[in-house]
Amino acid sequence: MSQGRFHTERSSVERTQLELFRSIPGDFAARDTQDLMTWPFFSLAKTKRTAPIDFRMGATWISVEPVPEHGMATIWDADVLIWAASQLIEARDAGRPTSRLMVTTPHEILAFTGRGAGKASYERLKAALDRLQSTTVATSIRQEHQRRRHRFSWINEWRELADGNGRARGIELILPDWFYAGVVDRALVLTIDPAYFDLTGGLERWLYRVVRKHGGRQSGGWSFDIPHLYMKSGVLSPLRRFAFELRAIVQRQSLPGYVLSLEQALGRERLIFTPVPVDPFDAAMRRVGLKPVNNRP
Repeated sequence: MSQGRFHTERSSVERTQLELFRSIPGDFAARDTQDLMTWPFFSLAKTKRTAPIDFRMGATWISVEPVPEHGMATIWDADVLIWAASQLIEARDAGRPTSRLMVTTPHEILAFTGRGAGKASYERLKAALDRLQSTTVATSIRQEHQRRRHRFSWINEWRELADGNGRARGIELILPDWFYAGVVDRALVLTIDPAYFDLTGGLERWLYRVVRKHGGRQSGGWSFDIPHLYMKSGVLSPLRRFAFELRAIVQRQSLPGYVLSLEQALGRERLIFTPVPVDPFDAAMRRVGLKPVNNRP
């Protein structure tokens, strides 16, 4: 049996065994998954990447393999996974059943991630879904025995739905076990600033996720030396170029909620990040629902 036929038949069986989760409309907090914020799972480039990521640090192994037709899933494509994690946590907290089989409309994903609603945005979303489905990941993260790997795609499959007249009704997708378990079973998620979706640079987006995961809300912040950050990024550019782009981000101070600085320590350059103090009045307004969580009207 061919691999493509095996995948199709497996997906068909999977669909019949899963309950359908219908997306929740409305405006709610954006949640990102901690494993995806910490490790190099996505291309940070706007151009197609066909070179794999092969990352090893201690007992942690990650292999990300794209297909030449679509290229590797990008950090912008990962917005779909942020939307999915946000949906699942919102439903779980409300006592609603969740599932890996999700149905929604392109408009809901595009609106949540701050994208336009035109035809071009829809086509870009479909291309993102193709990359998420075709990119293969193998990792030792969250495996009982670190030497074993879990292999999956970010989306097991997706399809467009249409009515009897061929008019589009939405999209349906199936999330992989590894991602779903990290969101629902282990609640390995963090709320992120909605301004994240406005960041246009791949390195900026990746750096925000790293800073949010490690710096959190600690008053003292956190720090990393530049070579260590470079290794965790999975980028193809040389270290010198990476450091140059990092300094430009520090100069712009473009990461929402954090102040960045650089210092020399023991002959190595370090990035320091500390959270911007939260205004008590603003926090109180959010708690009583007088200010939208996502700062959107």
